[in-house]
Amino acid sequence: MSVSDLGQRKDTNAVHDAEGSVNVASTVKDAPVHLEKHNPSALQNSSIQQNGHCLNVDSNGETENILNGGDRGERHMKKPIKTAASETPTLVPERTPEPKDPPASAIRKDDETLRLEAASEAVLAPAEHLWCTARDKAVKLRISESGPGSEPPITIHQMFQQTVDKFGDHPALRWKINGSWTALTYREYYQQCRAAAKSFLKLGLERFHGVGILGFNSPEWFIADIGCIMAGGLATGIYTTNSPEACQYVAENCEANVLVVENNKQLIKILQIKDQLPLLKAIVQYKGDLDQKLPDVYTWKEFMQLGVDIPDSDLDALINSQRANECCTLIYTSGTTGNPKGVMLSHDNITWIANAAGTLTKLKMADEAIVSYLPLSHVAAQVNDMWICMKFAGTTNFAEPDALKGSLANTLREVRPTSFLGVPRVWEKMQEAMKAIGAKSSGMKKRVADWAKGIGLQASYSAMNGTHAVPWGFMLANSLVFKKVREALGLDRCKACYTGAAPVTKDTLEYFMSLYIPVYELYGMSESTGPHTISWAEAYHIMSCGKVVPGCKTKLDKPDQDGNGEICFWGRHVFMGYLNMPEKTKEALDEEGWLHSGDLGKHDENDFLYITGRIKELIITAGGENIPPVPIEDAVKEEVSIISNAMLVGDKRKFLSMLLTLKCNVDENGEPTDELTPLAAEFCKQHGVNASKVSEIVNTKDTVIYKVIQEGIDRVNTKATSNAQRVQKWTILPRDFSISGGELGPTMKLKRPVVAKMYKEEIDKFYTE
Repeated sequence: MSVSDLGQRKDTNAVHDAEGSVNVASTVKDAPVHLEKHNPSALQNSSIQQNGHCLNVDSNGETENILNGGDRGERHMKKPIKTAASETPTLVPERTPEPKDPPASAIRKDDETLRLEAASEAVLAPAEHLWCTARDKAVKLRISESGPGSEPPITIHQMFQQTVDKFGDHPALRWKINGSWTALTYREYYQQCRAAAKSFLKLGLERFHGVGILGFNSPEWFIADIGCIMAGGLATGIYTTNSPEACQYVAENCEANVLVVENNKQLIKILQIKDQLPLLKAIVQYKGDLDQKLPDVYTWKEFMQLGVDIPDSDLDALINSQRANECCTLIYTSGTTGNPKGVMLSHDNITWIANAAGTLTKLKMADEAIVSYLPLSHVAAQVNDMWICMKFAGTTNFAEPDALKGSLANTLREVRPTSFLGVPRVWEKMQEAMKAIGAKSSGMKKRVADWAKGIGLQASYSAMNGTHAVPWGFMLANSLVFKKVREALGLDRCKACYTGAAPVTKDTLEYFMSLYIPVYELYGMSESTGPHTISWAEAYHIMSCGKVVPGCKTKLDKPDQDGNGEICFWGRHVFMGYLNMPEKTKEALDEEGWLHSGDLGKHDENDFLYITGRIKELIITAGGENIPPVPIEDAVKEEVSIISNAMLVGDKRKFLSMLLTLKCNVDENGEPTDELTPLAAEFCKQHGVNASKVSEIVNTKDTVIYKVIQEGIDRVNTKATSNAQRVQKWTILPRDFSISGGELGPTMKLKRPVVAKMYKEEIDKFYTE
């Protein structure tokens, strides 16, 4: 995913209010900015629809137990209950408390939750363990004794059916055709998913075999995913940036019978590898016509007609045979340190977290609207865009494929979403673009903007701390700047902005706070079905990832004297296991069933969770000191605004060094160019250097810019807690990091092992010269 020049278009008067103008026009191409209510007290009316990761777990979670399926549990069964999805009676096992866990604070159950408990309980498949690695096995569920986490498990189909029954005529999906919006209602959406399911069966999709989906977000992506699940398959997203070889690995691992691709570009990848995929029976292309007719390759229209002769009763029988504790979805990790792992998610993982996340953030049924643009093969986008929206009858609006190359802002203005999720790099690009516009302002405009942002920052901190004291001049600043900027960016209805999937800097968070746009940080993993902790209007602290999702629990394993320990998860959202990888599964899940995240963190006195590092990323110097790299990297980027990416090195070395890149524009394919961003060029000009290209600085090792960077690093070093944590050497690389270059993952998270290998020569020079 390339966040190219989010906001380089000329018609950016709206953002001048944030960076130097009192007049705010109604157009902006700059990236998504997020809005909050203009009244600080209204910050409490939050909602999450564009989730990234999320959620929050309380250390004082309530007593848990494991809901047993199968023969051993049947002697504890209650009387049969009819489900909402069918007239088949279901048996609900009695629950045995898991003794170690104290109770968590309960949250108010709404009518929908009560209805779900009364009408939608499901039979569970026999299971002996909390985890498994076989595609066709089931797991025990981590059911709480009461309160959050005790809700009866349901399947994807049951959740879908509940929404269709109640909100069948409400718009579910919206997208553009030839510049005009069109929509599917929930009833139409459901029927198309059934039609897709029948077609998958006609093509020979076998139970618990994969359907790989390779393409940009679209209604067809959703319909293929849900149709696959209805047909008993394993829905499997594949990153569009994957090479043919990487696609082959995923297709082999999930034993895909069908691959669904967006267009000819993605089809070509699959045609290169299809002969190495003996289980592959068909390929479906969902956009455009086929360049040539090939055996077992279908257009979307052809595909949707394939299953018309399959009786509804056959599909219904298959749907009703599914169990909530069985696998239905695979999320493949990015494979930073080896082959990607197939994260097995059950029906219950997905349906439970969708309900828990939306309930926590007080989503309103049939009242939410989001924009779908982040990769659906990533758990954050999939849970937010597809599953939470389905549970709460929200409307998913699909952005254009070039969303991150500039069109996202147009979509936001048209849709006016009720919440918005962006990975940190999206927020950073928005910040850079708005600052670049502001740099062109002068005199009175800039003074007014700076005054307003000071007021906004003060008001945001007041709301965050719960005082809700409105600073003098806030209403004027809101009227002149904040409100108009939100309207221009299409965020005037937005109740919450979120960030997740990678670390975000304090500088970026405070920038948006100064516009009275708090950006709430979320935390979770693919292995926790996305959200584990979440910040929202009523529980927010800058640089914290929020509090644990009710019904889940967090423990810090082996904490040090400062309270930093490995963050471990417990709850209904914890994954089943890694497909066909028992050893890797045992590394992630301990004997008691806690998921070990590999992240280091600590809680404050109010139970807010702070991520302090990642175990595998810790740099252990030759002197034996453990150093988390991210805080030092972020500090350098904040001190020297021309720096785009920074990576600290020094593992098993005598001192720390750093690789740096400069901020540059990207081309239409998201590739970094040699051209400095306007903000970077302005930085140079402020220091008397007339440079417009990265190469002009790097090739000549421009003495002025290099001196400025060194001075910034010196300032960071003065704050170091020990000599070992000081950066001794650094170099500027000739090219910025990117997804296509391999240095960044799909959510723009730094792939440290890849960078270390790519720039081994530069790193070695630090320690040989």
